Order: sequence, then structure tokens, then C-alpha cells
Amino acid sequence: MKTSRLALLAAIVLAIALFFLFDLDHYFNLDVFKSQQAAIEAWREARPVAAALGFFALYVAVTGLSLPGAAVMTLVAGAIFGLGWGTLIVSFASTIGATLAFLVSRFVLRDMVQSRFGDRLAAINAGVAKDGGFYLFTLRLVPAFPFFVINLLMGLTPIRTWTFYWVSQVGMLAGTLVYVNAGTRLAQIDSLAGILSPGLLASFALLGVFPLVARKLVEAARARKVYAGWKRPSHFDRNLVVIGAGAAGLVSSYIAAAVKAKVTLVEKHKMGGDCLNTGCVPSKALIRSAKLLSHIRRAKEFGIRDARADFDFADVMERVHAIIRTVEPHDSVERYTGLGVEVIEGRAKIVSPWEVDIARNDGGQQRLTTRSIIIAAGARPAVPPIPGIEDVGYYTSDTIWNLRELPRRLLVLGGGPIGSELAQTFARFGAAVTMVLRGERIMPREDAEVSELVMQRFHAEGIDLRTGHKMRHFVVEDGEKILVAEHDGHEVRIPFDVLLVAVGRAAKLKGYGLEELGIPTGQTVEVNEFLQTIYPNIYAAGDVAGPYQFTHTAAHQAWYASVNALFAPFKKFRADYSAVPWSTFVDPEVARVGLNEQEARERNIPLEVTRFDIADLDRAIADGEAHGFVKVLTVPGKDRILGVTIVGEHAGDLLAEYVIAMRHGLGLNKILGTIHIYPTLAEANKYAAGEWKRAHAPRKLLEWVGRFHAWRRGKPAPAEPIEPKVGALRDAPTSSRS
Repeated sequence: MKTSRLALLAAIVLAIALFFLFDLDHYFNLDVFKSQQAAIEAWREARPVAAALGFFALYVAVTGLSLPGAAVMTLVAGAIFGLGWGTLIVSFASTIGATLAFLVSRFVLRDMVQSRFGDRLAAINAGVAKDGGFYLFTLRLVPAFPFFVINLLMGLTPIRTWTFYWVSQVGMLAGTLVYVNAGTRLAQIDSLAGILSPGLLASFALLGVFPLVARKLVEAARARKVYAGWKRPSHFDRNLVVIGAGAAGLVSSYIAAAVKAKVTLVEKHKMGGDCLNTGCVPSKALIRSAKLLSHIRRAKEFGIRDARADFDFADVMERVHAIIRTVEPHDSVERYTGLGVEVIEGRAKIVSPWEVDIARNDGGQQRLTTRSIIIAAGARPAVPPIPGIEDVGYYTSDTIWNLRELPRRLLVLGGGPIGSELAQTFARFGAAVTMVLRGERIMPREDAEVSELVMQRFHAEGIDLRTGHKMRHFVVEDGEKILVAEHDGHEVRIPFDVLLVAVGRAAKLKGYGLEELGIPTGQTVEVNEFLQTIYPNIYAAGDVAGPYQFTHTAAHQAWYASVNALFAPFKKFRADYSAVPWSTFVDPEVARVGLNEQEARERNIPLEVTRFDIADLDRAIADGEAHGFVKVLTVPGKDRILGVTIVGEHAGDLLAEYVIAMRHGLGLNKILGTIHIYPTLAEANKYAAGEWKRAHAPRKLLEWVGRFHAWRRGKPAPAEPIEPKVGALRDAPTSSRS
């Protein structure tokens, strides 16, 4: 850092240190002002120009050095100088002081910050260079945001000094007026009765209401800016147009029709989206058949001497498609038309914030005007650009259902939920399955012990797990398909017959107008907490919006998107992700809601861990499924649930009790006090709550209770308290067997 910068920084630090060392901040409060109000006003009347210049200079110094007291000084300005002169003085003094702080930050810190964090700040710099004045204006309108922070941070960006000055002057004017006006009322208080004066109460009401009004003004300004250049229709054909008929699109259109809105649902391919046609429904049908085979192979565990199954894989896949056909009517055009939804089969494209062009599958063209639009376009399987992958051919979770012959050797790329579920399923049908992944374990979003438990089962069922492999390229040699990978610096060659790519899913962002409208996208469509894009009347929900890619969260988001789209600006709701559950349908099944230990460590969140091993559960033992656990994370010393992970049979079903508890603020004590049927797997939840209760038993109170009972028996109290045995829980009243 240059000598001039060091000298300036040292001078500023010294001034701030002296300010606090001599307790000067003591003078910047209303009590001190009120005690000296008469003297200050007399001095101002005797020397009005000197008083104004002195106050002006002091205000500039306070704001320029980012010292506390600017808010109090603004109130004092109203009390001393009145609304007009007080507003004029504070407006210019605050802006000049803010600009000085801005320049100091830029001179002392900007080069250092940009050199160290330039790559991370590139997007911010680009945004400020393009719309810095607007961003600054919106921040200035909300006085709840610390202005000194804005001054310092803006100094680190490329915004021009003149832009910073005049935008700050204009942006702070409304807040200055409100505070100065409140100050004029404070000056009129001569007794306690003055506190209840209508004028003062109105001023304080303005202080409270102003941030809300400012937020509305910011929203209006943003909307005006983003809609500039677009012509709004004088009337609309529809209240809502929904693009995509997956879970989010179906629920959105259903809700709109239910509240008597005129809604059009556009789907270019198949009703029901991925979940019905290529995701949840077919995968769970296939998993069910594979699980039956796994139970047949375990026949001796259940006292059956011999059991065998003869099957044709083509018949299994036909069952899968029969189940899809059975479920199809639930999501059909006919059903939704009957519910009051206009369904158009075709390709939609947004051509303006209020217009959608539709290329119908029957060859027709149609343009609809609409008050609101919901984008529910979904996602597709991601395919990594590995050299040679097109040459060997591959399946994804969208196309694997076209198989009619069981692969002899199946290579699965990826260890997430989809890859794990399908790898185990095909292995149970008899395929030789090899899983290849870059990481050291499958299902990396779960705790390590969860992954390890599932991996042990995979190994036991003959799945070849290749962790820590970097995929280099694919080749075909002498008619054999081979993956060439790298592991620990050595080349590894893995032959296979069929390749399944399961490395994740990517939101569908192309082809329906996002680029033309300039709607920002990253991995997904960028939305705010109300699921709005940059255009307040265009929403996104489901896989295309993130942050979760589950059917149930898509339906959850659809409620918020549709209600907001239909009733804004009169009422809007923030999407609630406080208790989002999910399950991976491997065996043992894995289900989770809220935090796990891995995430808590990454975010430094304090917690307590309570665990119950399902191996101790009577029903699990009887079913031959005595494995897995229930793990509950709670706030230290309290029963409030932060997250739950369950591994074991029907984990997804067992999790529902905890989802309700978290969503409605119920703690473990409530679960412990709920009757659970014996013998069921659901008792595991109560046992876990009992483990928590035992760990938080009131030891001192129990000592006195023990003495009380000894006294009633006519015996001396025990010298030492009796500690409950570790295994005592299973024989305690938490079990319905007691």
C-alpha cells in the first residue's frame, strides 16, 4: 500500500479512535440535545449563519468518517432549523459526507480488494457498470440499510463519482424529509402530554411506514425500468398462461382454474412431464420388481427352503409402461379440460411480458395475451462432454425405459440418487453393474455414514463401485466399448455393453423466449422469493427454477407461483422451504428433511445429535429389516428439530412425522407424547425422541424424587443417584409394549 494511502488510513483511524476515546458519541443522543435545547436555539438565533455552517461541517465530518450519530443529527436539524432549512442542510451535508467516505474507500481499499477478489467480483462489477445508479438509488430509498456501509462498499465498485453523488442526493431526499419532519415535532415537546400530540405521532408513524413505502417504490421503479420498451396490451385474453405440464405446470393450472381464472396450459410433449413418463413413476415400478427378486433370493432368511423366479426383462419393462398408462388419466388433457383448464398441445414462446406465441402440434399458430405467465419447463438429464461418448452411445433416465433386453454389463456414470437407484435395480435383475464416480462416495449430499451404509449394501449385492475416477474418454476396440479413466494417477480401462449417464439434471432454458426477453439465467431461471423473474408478472416454478429438483417441491412452488401470479400486487407469498423432505429409493432407503451433520459443520451451526438404531426395533427384526437408524439434529439443550435423516425400510414414509413437526414447530417432546402403534416401524420415531429425553433427564430432580420414594418406604435415601442403564429405553414407557 502506498505511503499516501497509509497516511490517510492512519489519520482516519486516529480520528475515529479519538472520537470514542473522549466519549464524544455521548453527545449524539436526544437526551443530551433536549437538555441543551434552549441554549442551542438561542445560539442559532444569535448567529444563524455560523450555526448553519457549523452544523453542516459537523454533519459532513460525521458521515465522512462513518461515525454513529447521523440519524440523531438529522432529527436535531429539524428541531433547530425547521423542515425547510433542516432538509436543505442535511441533504447536502449527508451527500457530501457520503461522497467523501466513498472516495476514501476507493482511494485506500479498492485496488487491494479488486486485485485479490477480482474474479469473484466480476459479475458485481459488470452489474454496477451497467446499472450501478439504479442499484444505488434503490438502496438509498430504504433507510433501514446502513448508509455508511453503502458508501464504503460502493467505493470498491467501478461506479462514477458524479453518479454516486447525484443519485445519493436524490435517493436520500425522501428519507431526509421524513426524519427532519420528525425532528421538528420533537422540538415542540415541552411536557409528557406532548408525546401524545397528533403531529408527533404522525411523524413516528411516517418513520415506521417509510421503509415499507420505499420498498414499494423500489419495486415500482424496477418494474418501470424492466418494462420500458414493451407495449402493454389494453386487455388480456387470459389471466394466466402456464408453459409446461409437469408437476409444477399441472398444479399451477389446477389452482388457477379452481379460483375461476381463465388459464391456458401449453405442453409440447407429454402431459405429466418427467415424473410420470420417465422419472418417479417408471423408476419406482422397476424398483418394486427388483425388490421382489431380492426378497426371493433371501428366502432362507424367512424360513423358506427354496424360492426361485423366472422372468423376462421385456415383461418387466412392459409392466412399467402399463403402470404409466394406468396413471396417465390423472394428468391427461381430458381431466384438466374437465377441471376448467384450456390445454394446448404445442410449443410456447414468450414474445413480450404479456404475450405468448404457440405453435400447435396440429400445425396451427396462436398468440395469447395474458396478465401473468408461469414457466414450468422442467429439466433434462445432463450429459458430460466426454470424448467418444457419442460413439459408444448412451442411455439417460429419460431413455432407459426403451430397453427391452437386460444389459449383460451396465456402466453407470454418477453416484447421485438417480444413478444409485438404477444401479442397484439393474444389479438385482442380474446385470453386472459398475458405477464410476469422481468423488469418494455415492450420494455426496448425505452424511458420510449414510453413504457408507448404502455402499456396504451395494458391495454385498455385487455392484462394482469405482470411486475417485476421472473419466478421460470412450473408445471402441474390436467391437467392445471401453471407458478409459484415471485413478490414483494410473489409467484404468472399464469394458461395458450399455452406458447409463446419471450425473444430474439441467434446467431447460432454451427455446421459449428467455433470451429474447433478457430474463437472467444461471443453472436455473433466476427468481426472487416470490418466484418472480425480473418481470414481476412472469414466474418460474419446479426444476426450471430450483433450488430443488423434486416433484413434491415443484408442486409446492406451484402454489406460490400461481397464487402470486393471480393476486399480486394485492397479496403475495414468499415460497417457504423451511421443511423440504426428500428420499432416495435405494435399499436401505434414505430420507431426509432439514439439516444433516455435514451441512451443519459447513455452516458452523451448533446442534445436538440424537440417534436410534433401527436394529433394536421389534418390527424391523420381525420383518428381517433390522438395519439403519433415525438421526435427529436439535438445537443444543432444546427439543426443536433442525433436521432428520432416516436410513432403513420405508424411510420416506417414516420421515413424514418429522416433516409435520418441523413445519409446525413441534419438538421431540410432542413426538414422545404421541401414541404409536405397536409393532410398527413408526415406533422408531418415538424411540428417537425417547433417546433425546433420556439424555436431557433432570438429574438433580430425579435425585430428590428418589429420596422422596425412599422416605415413603421408611428407608434412608440412597447415597448415590441411580443412573438409568443405556439400554433402558426399550423397556421404558416410550414403548407401547410396556
